[in-house]
Amino acid sequence: MAAARQGNRAVSPRIGSVRDAPQQVWIAFGGAADQAWLWPLAKGFRHCFAALRDEAGWTVVEPLSGRLLALRVNAPAEYDLPRLYRRAGLAVLGPFAPAPARATRLPPLFPFTCVAVCRALLGPGAPFALTPRGLFRALQRNRKNVLTSASA
Repeated sequence: MAAARQGNRAVSPRIGSVRDAPQQVWIAFGGAADQAWLWPLAKGFRHCFAALRDEAGWTVVEPLSGRLLALRVNAPAEYDLPRLYRRAGLAVLGPFAPAPARATRLPPLFPFTCVAVCRALLGPGAPFALTPRGLFRALQRNRKNVLTSASA
């Protein structure tokens, strides 16, 4: 449960532009090894998913093995969904303001993983990571929230 303890700390990077953003993203980390290929990953950091909040409410984007689940949660935007995830033992970082899309010459060449989906939701300013633990560390280290610094 080290992930839960880390997730309960106030590691959420919050700056004015994030609070005023029309959409905010939280990234949740956790997961048990229900697939053999997940066993080498750090316990508590075998999976990640995103929760997006806008003026209409919450959307959860859950990359699962073999499919992508996008679910609109029947809760108002004021509901504290990240707190629910923390109480369930997940480590949660955010809010982050997604960076605007920018054109690239080539499509991303990384496999479709939970980390790739979360990085795509954060935008082109998202830190590089290959594993959920790597993404957690990169986002936690980035307390200044460079995801929005390009627009400032």
